[in-house]
Amino acid sequence: MVYVSTKEIAEQWGITSARVSAMCASGQVPGAYKKGKMWMIPENVERPIDKRVNAKKKEDYKFTFVDLFAGIGGFHQAMRFLGGKCIMASEINAACVETYKLNYKTKDIRGDIKKIEADSIGEFDVLCAGFPCQPFSKAGYQKGFEEDRGNLFFNIMRILDGHPEVKFIILENVRNLGDKEENWNIIKNELMKRNFFITEKPIILSPSNFGLPQIRERVYILGIRKDLRDISILTNDYIHIKDLGLDEIQFKDNCKMGDAFSILEEEVSDDYIIDPEREEMILAWEEFRKGTNIGVIGFPIWIKSFGYQIDDEETFLQEQDYYNIPDWKKKFVNNNRKLYLENKEFIDQWIVKYHMLDRIKLYQKFEWNCGTDVTDIHDAVIQVRQSGIRVKRPTYYPALVAIVNTPIIYDKKKKHFRYITPREAANLQNFDKRFKFVGTDKQIYRQLGNSVNVTILKKLGRKLFSLALEKPEDVDGKEN
Repeated sequence: MVYVSTKEIAEQWGITSARVSAMCASGQVPGAYKKGKMWMIPENVERPIDKRVNAKKKEDYKFTFVDLFAGIGGFHQAMRFLGGKCIMASEINAACVETYKLNYKTKDIRGDIKKIEADSIGEFDVLCAGFPCQPFSKAGYQKGFEEDRGNLFFNIMRILDGHPEVKFIILENVRNLGDKEENWNIIKNELMKRNFFITEKPIILSPSNFGLPQIRERVYILGIRKDLRDISILTNDYIHIKDLGLDEIQFKDNCKMGDAFSILEEEVSDDYIIDPEREEMILAWEEFRKGTNIGVIGFPIWIKSFGYQIDDEETFLQEQDYYNIPDWKKKFVNNNRKLYLENKEFIDQWIVKYHMLDRIKLYQKFEWNCGTDVTDIHDAVIQVRQSGIRVKRPTYYPALVAIVNTPIIYDKKKKHFRYITPREAANLQNFDKRFKFVGTDKQIYRQLGNSVNVTILKKLGRKLFSLALEKPEDVDGKEN
C-alpha cells in the first residue's frame, strides 16, 4: 500500500494539513498511522465525514476559537458574547477545570499545553491565551523568558505554526511584561514572523478605564493575519491604539466616589462578616485617627516607631536603628515620633485600652489613603494586609490578585464590616450573573484573581475583529 503525507491529502480534499492531522488523530481516517511526528495516510483513502465539534451550520456562530491557559473561562465568556464557539480549551489547574466544565459546553478540555500537539486541534479562527504571568510579575523574580514558565509562550507559537488558518490573536499578561523591552521584542518578533500585524506596543488597560471599580492593569497583545487586514484602517505594519479607538480612554480612570459599592449584592450571607478581633482593630484605628485629630495622614503609622514611653531621644533613635536605615524610612520614623509626642496622653491610653503592643504586627500598622475625601472609615474600602490595615477611597477596589487580600466594606444592613463575596468579586471581573463556581471561597477568590476581565476582552475583541475585511481577497492580491 502506498502512503502519502497530510499535505498531499489536504490538497486532494481541499482542506488544511492541520485538519487532516486532526481527523487522523481522532480515528476518522481508515488505515492512517503515525510514524514519529508524521501521519502516514493510504493514498486512495476516501475523505471521511467531518466530525469536528465546530462542524455546525454557519449561522450557529460567527467564528471559532481556542482558549489556552483558560483558567475559569474569562476569554470564553467574552468570545461567546461576540459570537464565538470554543473548540478546545487548555488548563492545568484541576479546580479551574471543574469550574470551566460547570459553565461551558466545550467537550475538548485538555491539561498541560506542552503535551498538546498542534495537529490534534481542529481548525479555528481566534487564538486566546492568558499565558502564565509569574515570570514577568513584580511578585516573582522577573526572569521572563529565562524561566520555564516564560517559555510556555513558545508553546503558543508551536500551536500557531500548526494552524496557518488562524485569523486573530488575543494575549493577556501582567502589567510588568511591557516594562522590559527585551521581553516585548521577543513576543513582537515571534508573532510578526508568523505573518501577523500586532499592536505597536503592549496595550496597558485597567477595568477602571471602562468605569469598572477596580485598578488592575494588564498587558494586552492583539494580532491580525496580514492578508485579512483592512488597508484603509491599518496603513502600516502595526495596530495602533487609535485603530482600536482606545486613545481617549487609556491611562484614564473613569470611576468616581462611591462606584466601589455598585458591584455589591443585595443579599449576602453573614458568613462574610469579618471576625470580631479584625473589626475591633479597624474601629480602634478609626478612634485613633479621630482622637489625634490628625486630618490627612500622609505616611504609614507604625506603633513600633512611636517610641512608646521612651523620653530620651537618643535611646529612641538607637532602638529604631536610626543611623543605619535608609532616608525614606528615617522620614517615616520621624513623622511617627512627632505624632506620638504631640498626642502622647491620648496615644498612651489608646495603646493600653486595646493592648496594641500585644497584637500581631499587621494590626500595629495603619495607612489612610483617602486624603480628605472620606471622613469616616465606614465609608471606605479596607484591606488587611501583612503591611497593615489600609484604607482607600470607595472609588475602586485594589486589584484582585491570586494572593488573596479580599477587600472589606461596611455593610449598613448587617451593621458590621464584611468581605466582598466571591459573587461580588466576579462582578468586578464582569462574569455573567449565571456563572457558577466550584471550590472553597479562598479557591474562588484565587481563580478570579488569576482571571481576565470579561468587559475588556469584549471591547478589545470587537475592535480587533472590525479591522478585518469581510473577504481576504479584497486586499487586491498585494503582498503583505
